Amino acid sequence: MNCRNLNLALATLILTLSGAQAEEESSIPFADGAFTISETDSMEKVLSYNGTEIVRGYFLDYDRIVEIGTVEAALFQVGAGGNACGPRTVIAWKPEDEELKTALAGDDCGSPSPAITDSAIYFVPYLLPGTSAEVQVWTPDEGLTLAGTLSYTPQPGTSWDSLNIDDLAYPVDAFSNEAVYKMAQTLLGNKLVDVATGLSVTDGFHKLASGIAYASGCVPHACGSADAFMAIDKANRKIYFAQQDGNGGVEAWPALSEWPEDVRKAMQETIEKN
Repeated sequence: MNCRNLNLALATLILTLSGAQAEEESSIPFADGAFTISETDSMEKVLSYNGTEIVRGYFLDYDRIVEIGTVEAALFQVGAGGNACGPRTVIAWKPEDEELKTALAGDDCGSPSPAITDSAIYFVPYLLPGTSAEVQVWTPDEGLTLAGTLSYTPQPGTSWDSLNIDDLAYPVDAFSNEAVYKMAQTLLGNKLVDVATGLSVTDGFHKLASGIAYASGCVPHACGSADAFMAIDKANRKIYFAQQDGNGGVEAWPALSEWPEDVRKAMQETIEKN
């Protein structure tokens, strides 16, 4: 290759690399400056404002700009990537005549989606039966603070008579019935959260010929390790639970000797076979 052709090739390569770099960096105007999201050689993404780094992670995405009172706040999502944990919410705002301020909602395993009101941003967690979690709130004046602790509670006044399994999209929805929840607490004790978590990933309820409804599920991102089973016999007001014990067997509540044959068979064909 002669010098002229070599120079043309190098120029083309530089332009191509510059174009690729431009595609990797995005800019979001905000206040009197702009946010940028760029990517490092190690594929990590970096959020900056006017050239000053704010946060970095392998997952980083712009959400939106909202107005709370008279203050604009920019929201971003940042996390380690992969499916083990969700992202956290970055809140950035710029009080008049002050430097940019930021806050990071949630914990190391993500944050709830922001709930926007005219005066605040709330981070209200999704709760599984038997769990409690903190509710965070952000306001322009106070920044990010703790609003309180939220605990799972079934719908007051619900009963076996009001339970309609056909209306339940997921097995964990059954716990919102007060009668079902109280019986689950009695049967499972300190295993309630474990079993409810094991029912999180599911295809919903199915019905046996006897009319008993059953469902199986698994722990998010860990199917096959602690899969769980639930059956509801509304006619006789009974519930059956089972979960893989991690050693090739299953735990059952009540004992399997007390289960109807068709319910035991349904469990064996779902979680026990795994």
